[in-house]
Amino acid sequence: MARLTTENVPSPRLNAELLLMFTLNSDRAYLFAHPERKLTAEEESSYEAALAERSRGVPAQYITGHQEFWGMDLIVTPAVLIPRPETEHVIETVLEIQTSGVRRQTSDQTYPEVRGPRSKVRIADVGTGSGCIALALAKELPDAEIHATDISPDALEVARANAARHQLDRRIHFRQADLLEGVKRDFDFVVSNPPYVGESEEDQVQLEVRKFEPRNAVFAGPKGIEVIARLIPQARKILRPGGWLIMEISGTIAEEVRKLLEGWQEVVIKPDLQSIPRVVQARKPKN
Repeated sequence: MARLTTENVPSPRLNAELLLMFTLNSDRAYLFAHPERKLTAEEESSYEAALAERSRGVPAQYITGHQEFWGMDLIVTPAVLIPRPETEHVIETVLEIQTSGVRRQTSDQTYPEVRGPRSKVRIADVGTGSGCIALALAKELPDAEIHATDISPDALEVARANAARHQLDRRIHFRQADLLEGVKRDFDFVVSNPPYVGESEEDQVQLEVRKFEPRNAVFAGPKGIEVIARLIPQARKILRPGGWLIMEISGTIAEEVRKLLEGWQEVVIKPDLQSIPRVVQARKPKN
């Protein structure tokens, strides 16, 4: 821990414990139950190597190869953005809309808000990365038909591996594509955690993020709005009337995103637990 403290690594004790658990292939309970445990020479060498990587800024998730998201253990590599708790708000938003839609459909058959449980809800996850959003939605919506795209073949390899580990590979259709290129119409939801940081904001981004995470998954262009500006019209094209676009965003681009969604209905920007604008939802007009 002293080494991580000296190198100004955030939460040095937590990081030291995490890397020790990784080295010993154990959980925290094992560490506390066996304080007398001595490392073998091989274990000590592996632990020192992991500490050295973390000291130079490599995220712990890339060292261990794992990150938890929505109660699932996911494989992560430097080919994908590390899933973060804030992205879980995207899942929550989809589930809120889907649940309220089924309720409305039960009480009013004149126009189903979102397809009910007897017909498959169709979801497109754009820029799937590790597959975290697609997997979480597949887990929560067992009747959903989910399509996930990414421009990176390396990212898709990670996403497919995660889907296989969680036995969801038959439920999610992966496709290499630039956003929604080649994706057919009639989706109920388009969801995405797109790159939304502007290159002009680079100095404000954590060093380990801009140094080690995939740049094209973090930075969208000079202003941070460029990818979203391309995605919105593509989403409108493939969504059915009354379908929903749900995206993770940042506070710095929230108003720009709102302007880009002119003509959409029920546009709402939701804050995260720190009261930062984090998720935007917008509905394609029915007519």
